[in-house]
Amino acid sequence: MPAVDTNAQAEKRRFKKVLWEFVADLGDYISSESGDWSAKGFIDVHRNLYTISTDTKIVSKILEIHLFPKLLEFAESANNSIVLAEHQNWYPDLSFVSLDNEACKFAVDLKTTYRNPDYPDHVSGFTLGSHGAYFKDRTSTKNIQFPYSEYLGHFCLGIIYTRVQANILEEGGVAAVGELDGAEYPQSLNSSRVVEFEKLSSIASVIRDFEFFVCEKWELASDRQGSGNTANIGSITHIEDILEGRGVFMNLGEEWFDEYWMNYKVTSMMKDGKSVPITRIKDFVEFRGGDASLVNPMKTKKKRKN
Repeated sequence: MPAVDTNAQAEKRRFKKVLWEFVADLGDYISSESGDWSAKGFIDVHRNLYTISTDTKIVSKILEIHLFPKLLEFAESANNSIVLAEHQNWYPDLSFVSLDNEACKFAVDLKTTYRNPDYPDHVSGFTLGSHGAYFKDRTSTKNIQFPYSEYLGHFCLGIIYTRVQANILEEGGVAAVGELDGAEYPQSLNSSRVVEFEKLSSIASVIRDFEFFVCEKWELASDRQGSGNTANIGSITHIEDILEGRGVFMNLGEEWFDEYWMNYKVTSMMKDGKSVPITRIKDFVEFRGGDASLVNPMKTKKKRKN
C-alpha cells in the first residue's frame, strides 16, 4: 500500500469538517417551514408556473442550480475557487481549488437520491463515478477535470429526499397564482389544464424532507457496480450507514477501495475448476491475503410491513 501523506490527510480532514458545517443549514435554505421544497416550478414571461417533473435527473439538476449560489459562498469563505466540469459527463461536478495553493484540490460530486417507499430504511442508491480509464490511470485527463491523483480528496455532497406521491398538479400542468400578479394561461393551452392558486405556498412540492450529508467517496461505496452497462461504482443504500459513511470498505480503508475497483473484473480466481473474474470484495481480500473479516456487510432491504 502507498505511504500516507500526513499533510494531505490533514487538509482532507479540514475540508471535510468545513463542508459538513456548510451543509448543516442547507435544508433551511431550500425548504419551506413545512419541509416542502421551496422550488415549485418554472415561471414564464406570462407569469404561468409549470410543474417540475419527478424525474430524478430533472430534480437533481434543479437542486444543483438551487444550491449553486450557496456553493459559491462556501468556496469564497473557504478561500477556494470552484472549477465546473467542462463537459456534462465529466468527473467531478465541482473542483474546489485553494486560492493559496493550486495543488490543493478537492473533488465534490453532488449526489441526490430518494427514500425507497417500500424499504423505509433505504434509498434508491446512486453511482459514485467511473472505475474505468481515469480511475485506473490516475494521470489521465480523459473524462475528468484534473487528473485523479491531483485531488487530495474525493467527496460526495449528498441529498436524501422523499418523493411526494400525490400532487394536485399533474406533470405538465400549469398553475395560475394570485401572488404572481395577474397570471394568465397561454392561449395555446386549454383552460382545463390550468389550476388556480392564491399563494405559491399552497402548491404541493414534488419532493420534501431533505437530509444532507458529506462523505468521502470510498466511505459510501459498495463492492457492486451502480449500473449494469457502464463502469460505475455502486453505493450502499441503508440511510443510517450513508449518513455515517459506513460502506463496505469502512474497516478496510481507502487503499483497499482503490485496489478493488482498479481490479474489478480484471483479477480472477478459480471457482469450480474455472477461472472467474472477482466481483466481490470478500473474495478480493482473501485473494490478496488480507483479513476478509474486516469487510463491512451491506445491510439488506426489509420491506415495510402492511
